[in-house]
Amino acid sequence: MSHDAIDLPRPKVLQEALHRITERLAGELARPTQTAPDWSDIEWQLAQAVAAMHGVSALLAVTLKWDGPPDWRRFLETQRSHVAARHRRIEDLLSQLDERAREQAVPFVGLKGVALHALCLYQPGERPMADVDLLVSPVSSDRAVQILESLGFSESFACLRHKVFVPSVQTVHASLGEHAQNYLKIELHERVAEVLPFRTTDVTASVYPPHAHPGLNPYPSNAALMIHLLIHAANSMAYRALRLLHLHDIALLSTRMSSADWAELLRHGQSSGGPWWALPPLQLTTRYYGSVVPKAVLGALHDHCHWSLRRIVRDQSLSDVSLSYLWIEAFPGIGWSRSFGEMLEYVASRIRPSEEALSVRRILKETQVAVADSRWGSLSQWQRMLRWVTSRQPRVDTIHAVRNALRPDAAA
Repeated sequence: MSHDAIDLPRPKVLQEALHRITERLAGELARPTQTAPDWSDIEWQLAQAVAAMHGVSALLAVTLKWDGPPDWRRFLETQRSHVAARHRRIEDLLSQLDERAREQAVPFVGLKGVALHALCLYQPGERPMADVDLLVSPVSSDRAVQILESLGFSESFACLRHKVFVPSVQTVHASLGEHAQNYLKIELHERVAEVLPFRTTDVTASVYPPHAHPGLNPYPSNAALMIHLLIHAANSMAYRALRLLHLHDIALLSTRMSSADWAELLRHGQSSGGPWWALPPLQLTTRYYGSVVPKAVLGALHDHCHWSLRRIVRDQSLSDVSLSYLWIEAFPGIGWSRSFGEMLEYVASRIRPSEEALSVRRILKETQVAVADSRWGSLSQWQRMLRWVTSRQPRVDTIHAVRNALRPDAAA
């Protein structure tokens, strides 16, 4: 069925529904209840979009204490099967990678999802992994590329943060959420850094092990993994792209954090203002998961975080800082600026994007189905600015998920 044949709810109605559904599902994942929501048929369909956007469909399949309509339960169980099958493929790939890396004396660090699974915080089939993230030292980068190429992967494109490697055959199933047979992608990082919103914050020194051995390495500590999860979540919050899965990762890892781990987190980056970006995602995590973070840690981070940012994020919900927020903004994340000068630089960069930013747009147009299918992805910078001024533009990823959820065969 074409997108044009699917009637979407009016924007205001859609935004209210996305907010309501997101908050209910977030509450159910953190603290399951016994009673299913009293939602309309279209709200249950939108719930599939929300679960997919937030990466929690498989988790909900094993967490919810109620079933809901047959199509909803079928969707969750199907997603769990796809995530489990995809996990087996990723485990096989990591095994081959580890073997080749040991042979070639190249150390890798398996990032985020790889590490969380290695700690057994998730069982196979619970947490999706869209791609495999690997960190390598710059001195080993060329040999790392050779290893990936020996496994049948070649570089598709590169940006400031990483290089993306894909197999020669790139099978994509345009269904909602995860699919076991979607091609595996590898992102190779030489550093771990995020832009908030204009300045780059680099945490590589904390994440890369001081004595890495050939093959796959874990993070040097739970604190190092938490630092990476928090800086990634902070960037996602700033650009309203946070996922419920991010909060769940943080909540689970918090249960493994010792006093020494929290102390290590608080010591991070003391020479550059400390982990000022850590408070917002931890604060939001406690909003849904309760007292998983020691109050003393939150209090200490409060002093690192600028008062204006504290004020902005104090009352924000997951719906406000995720794809459940429907609208494209002219200056997303501007409140994360740490000075008036940085704010002005950020505004200038949005009005007149760098060549690298424009290159990333072109890459997204070529590689992301949601962007390729949208009119927004083809607009020039001046056309986008005109839209900012004259109308409210829905976010392409959100609309893409909603359209797919409203298809008659969404739960198949």
